[in-house]
Amino acid sequence: MEGEGLFILKAPRCKGYKEPDSQCPSSACPFPLTLHFGTAIGIDCVLMTLSILPDPQSLRAGYSGPTMGRVSCRIIHQDGYSPEECLEYKAIIYGNMLQSILAIIQAMSTLGIDYAEPSCADTGRQLNNLADSTEEGTMPPELVEVIRKLWKDGGVQACFERAAEYQLNDSASYYLNQLDRITAPDYLPNEQDVLRSRVKTTGIIETKFSVKDLNFRMFDVGGQRSERKKWIHCFEGVTCIIFCAALSAYDMVLVEDDEVNRMHESLHLFNSICNHKFFAATSIVLFLNKKDLFEEKIKKVHLSICFPDYDGNNSFEDAGNYIKSQFLDLNMRKDVKEIYSHMTCATDTQNVKFVFDAVTDIIIKENLKDCGLF
Repeated sequence: MEGEGLFILKAPRCKGYKEPDSQCPSSACPFPLTLHFGTAIGIDCVLMTLSILPDPQSLRAGYSGPTMGRVSCRIIHQDGYSPEECLEYKAIIYGNMLQSILAIIQAMSTLGIDYAEPSCADTGRQLNNLADSTEEGTMPPELVEVIRKLWKDGGVQACFERAAEYQLNDSASYYLNQLDRITAPDYLPNEQDVLRSRVKTTGIIETKFSVKDLNFRMFDVGGQRSERKKWIHCFEGVTCIIFCAALSAYDMVLVEDDEVNRMHESLHLFNSICNHKFFAATSIVLFLNKKDLFEEKIKKVHLSICFPDYDGNNSFEDAGNYIKSQFLDLNMRKDVKEIYSHMTCATDTQNVKFVFDAVTDIIIKENLKDCGLF
């Protein structure tokens, strides 16, 4: 759940089961429990079917919150990753780390930031040369030394502090600060390393897990934003939608359009989903994700950069509640539609577990209502 997205859920009443259509995961059951997210979830038809589909930022490597949610669910509700599977992420992590330092160096030129150590200018050029000649997913010693020197430079750090002004993976500092551990000869990625890795989703990736005797099938279906009209009808009449938005995106712009604020885009999408005719009486669970990044950022960047009318305290609690209110106020059917909100951190598996437990309780409650037992 790294960035933004949405899930949808509804309990089925059918007894039969057929494989879902590739273009409409929820078609496995005419009464699916669907969950919209930037990843798609299908729940076993005996209980429910769940599907997650992407919002603007869940479509790109580096901002795929739904992908992180899928990985979190596997760690929490399955047996996690075997050492062999973790090792497969090593190349991805090396690629993420290299992409991050390259993005910072490129941004220094764009933002007019100089190196604190003049010799690092040559080191920066060396980085570009090595990046072009190094086999993808590897980290030779000379490249490690170049990255280490650059990351220590004051100018590079100054550029990193202005990451909101260009596109940079959220995991950049996590990996670069642990360069020695991650590039050690015997390095084996741990669960946090895997959680923070970013890879562009192509096709559909399925993950199965269980929560409170409910069998979930999660599908990561990145890259569907422009196709929303083709899939949104699949979810008419669902019981619950889970929408995920990044709290920390309030001072950031879209990759696709550097004139559009990410938070504004998330609000726009939330408005279109929340008030869509297909979801007239559908309950919504709002995940305000990346609360850890938001808590750090709000100390430095005032919320008014996104919401000029905001004149409250620039604290985590006040600013977070204001953002939450911006989403909740978009609900045009408050009399029939309930919105449950949670602040989340997808890299904290216990936090994700708590939220999924809460969502599961909502699903059960809605099932009981449908049966006239609640």
